[in-house]
Amino acid sequence: MVYPDEFEHKVGFDRIRKRIYELCLSQQGREKVSEISITADKDTIIKKLSQTAEFQKIIEMEQEFPLDHFYDLRQGLKKIRVEGSYPEINELFDLKRSLLTLKHIYNFFSIDEHSEAYPELYRLSRGIKAYPFVIDSINRIITKDGTIKDNASAELSAIKTELRKTGAQVTKRMHSILKKAQNDSIVEKGTAVAIRNGRGVIPVNVYDKNKLKGLVHDQSASGKTVYIEPSEIVSLNNQIIELEYAEKREIIKILVGFADRIRPYIEDLLLSYDILGHIDLIRAKALLGHRLKSIMPVVNDRPVIKWLQAIHPFLFIAFEDLPDREVVPLDIELGEHSRILLISGPNAGGKSVCLATVGLLQYMLQCGLTVPVKQGSEFGIFSNLFINMGDEQSIENDLSTYSSHLMNMKYFLRNADEETLVLIDEFGTGTEPVLGGAIAESILGELNNKRVLGVITTHYTNLKHFASAEEGIVNGAMMYDNHKMEPLFRLDIGKPGSSFAFEIARRIGLPEEVLANASQKAGHENINFDKHLKDVLRDKKYWDRKRQIIRIESKKLDDLVNSYEKEISELKSERKEIIKRAREEAEAILNEANKTVEKTIKEIKEAQAEKERTKNARKQLEKLKEGIKSKTGDEDAQVTRKSRKLEEKKKKIRIPVSEKKEKVSPAKKSPSGPLKTGEKVIMEGSDRVGEVLATDKNKVSIAFGNIVTSVDYSRIRRASVNEIASASARHT
Repeated sequence: MVYPDEFEHKVGFDRIRKRIYELCLSQQGREKVSEISITADKDTIIKKLSQTAEFQKIIEMEQEFPLDHFYDLRQGLKKIRVEGSYPEINELFDLKRSLLTLKHIYNFFSIDEHSEAYPELYRLSRGIKAYPFVIDSINRIITKDGTIKDNASAELSAIKTELRKTGAQVTKRMHSILKKAQNDSIVEKGTAVAIRNGRGVIPVNVYDKNKLKGLVHDQSASGKTVYIEPSEIVSLNNQIIELEYAEKREIIKILVGFADRIRPYIEDLLLSYDILGHIDLIRAKALLGHRLKSIMPVVNDRPVIKWLQAIHPFLFIAFEDLPDREVVPLDIELGEHSRILLISGPNAGGKSVCLATVGLLQYMLQCGLTVPVKQGSEFGIFSNLFINMGDEQSIENDLSTYSSHLMNMKYFLRNADEETLVLIDEFGTGTEPVLGGAIAESILGELNNKRVLGVITTHYTNLKHFASAEEGIVNGAMMYDNHKMEPLFRLDIGKPGSSFAFEIARRIGLPEEVLANASQKAGHENINFDKHLKDVLRDKKYWDRKRQIIRIESKKLDDLVNSYEKEISELKSERKEIIKRAREEAEAILNEANKTVEKTIKEIKEAQAEKERTKNARKQLEKLKEGIKSKTGDEDAQVTRKSRKLEEKKKKIRIPVSEKKEKVSPAKKSPSGPLKTGEKVIMEGSDRVGEVLATDKNKVSIAFGNIVTSVDYSRIRRASVNEIASASARHT
């Protein structure tokens, strides 16, 4: 239920309807604009929203959708329902082109990619029946330019041939007669054959009309020229007239035959044209939605308003081409605990625009239009939408205006329930402030008891106090710049707003003595309350800015930490790869060493253990061993150094935010005491367990499987029992 009947006009939906009408291509589409209506059925809303949102996607993807020839052929089709009736040639041409458009639309949504991307429009398009045989029948009758074909029937073809033949005879004979008349000075040189009443005639001076035998068909306005049909071609012209009548009769016969063939399918064709109008309407709604950057929000069964960055459509359009102006978006949330928002603040600060935005966007959604909000917004569905938004502002109408307001309140109180959205502008005005405020407070309390959702604007202080104390009602303020003395048009929920009456009066230039007197009359309590409101708003703005700065800095730090963590992760992967390669290379070197040993032993035997050659072989083995140590040790040290540097950077950037300190786990320390040969140890930066082969003052030789390396004592620690067990499990 919508109240009052002028709801659409009050919130501005009549202008939305007009915009959609102007964007339609066809008459049937424009007619459907008047059928747009509000509904509380969720399935219907979702279906209409999905259709509009899907067509918006087609527009945004710049896909070539068939848009030509959205003709309205409904009357022509209804006409040929009657036996013996037939369409005009131009109607036949339009029927062909519009049926081709319907066929192309059907084919567009038949593509697998499109049927999946636009499921609701696909389902709608399945009702289209373009009947290819109808198009084929039309193609046999008319040309591509929309004229009747000479060979549309055998009879018509014969008539056309005879017409051309007789016409050629008339033309030839007329030119012969004209030339003779010119030679005989009956007509002037340069005179041409004319047509009168569908017959060929020769223009002759009235004084010479008796010199040319024939029938006079016409006379010029001046009376100086008469138009004579020569007697010699009267019979030929009569033949042409008879042939033209025969041609018309044959064309009608052809068209009647066409109408007879398609008559059984007219109802299906009419349904297809209705779908064409529906698609035209959806396209128009999508074009408007695309311009407004509208979306399909989450739709909830229960009454709720949770909107992010909502904007008023016509403010957006008005500021669209003004680079120095932009619409201030509205964030608003109404639900179970904060059902009614009471907005206060200065005049011309945006209170009424905020209220109208809520009414218009909710109405648009329940009419199946996408809405200009950001993703994540949530819309509930209301069974009732009530608005009290007066247009009369003159003093002499105050009584009647207030009376009409009270009549509206009476209706609200009788019919409102928990599924009702109530919108009241300038609540309580139009009568004596104290009494009007008291009545308004009582009405507000009763509406709250009925658990309605609503947006109400007011200047009354008692209502601000009431909202602060009453559960279910929340104050909201339209923000105002104290320094520039101008509205910011931004809604701030949670605190009441000041009317800034004295500041505005002072800016306009009212005398200070007048303002001082007014301040005295208002009383310190009211003045102080308004001052406290302004102080609270000022402090809130300050802390909002601080919080924003902290959020930005915190985001930067988080990004930096994530960057270093990613780099460390990549380095660990790189280290594993290096170790893997080192192992593979070491295995290859060991294999080569084994081959060298075998070869050396063979050489020793063959040389009967010559001392010099034995010495050289031992040196070669030692060189291979040192190469293995150097290879694995250097690469491991390189990875460890990189890892250390990144860990140090990561620790440095973990700066406390808002006095929150992160706890850092202490590093594991090696047990004190000298290492012994055979002990199990782990090298820093690795998870492999090695065995001590030998120790000296600063270095330790460790075996990791077949790989032997020498490292600083400070870079290793004794392996725990669990680590040794885990290492053993990996190698079994």
